[in-house]
Amino acid sequence: MCSIARWKPNARERLQAAALDLFAERGYDQATAAEIAARADLTERTFFRHFADKREVLFANEATMQAALVAGVQGADTGYVQAGLEAVAAELEPRRAELRRRAALIASHPALRERELIKQAATVTALAAALRDRGVEAGEAELSAEVAIVMLRVAFDRWLATDGGDLLTQIDTVRGQLERLP
Repeated sequence: MCSIARWKPNARERLQAAALDLFAERGYDQATAAEIAARADLTERTFFRHFADKREVLFANEATMQAALVAGVQGADTGYVQAGLEAVAAELEPRRAELRRRAALIASHPALRERELIKQAATVTALAAALRDRGVEAGEAELSAEVAIVMLRVAFDRWLATDGGDLLTQIDTVRGQLERLP
């Protein structure tokens, strides 16, 4: 009897890692879904079970981040936005090296930057809805969500650019800078 398993775990994560490697080696435009799947030791069909297209390999974790943000808001008694940002920081913190590679790739490709902005807009919408669900007035919820996501983006970029410190510290620093605006 053969002792080699036909199924290997973590297909989604393996596809994401393979995609980042291939994109770095050959460039985003030159890598195909079939090559990503082969690098992950999976089939192209498996690739498309997990991702709609090769761009989604880079953005698939956005839903998890968005869910953490909304759950943080929903679970807080007060300080809804801060609780959401803390939940996001906890989600992203262990992935710093991977996120650096991803950010560099996105920055180098206009279509990926566009997709990133679309995903950020969806996160603003989700955060505003979560705030409204907590009883925050609609206009205040929209403004809070927009400011929070800009604050998160700035803190995230700074965090990736450094080797020390954590994301939550960067978020707090950006919040302090906003409070001191002239």
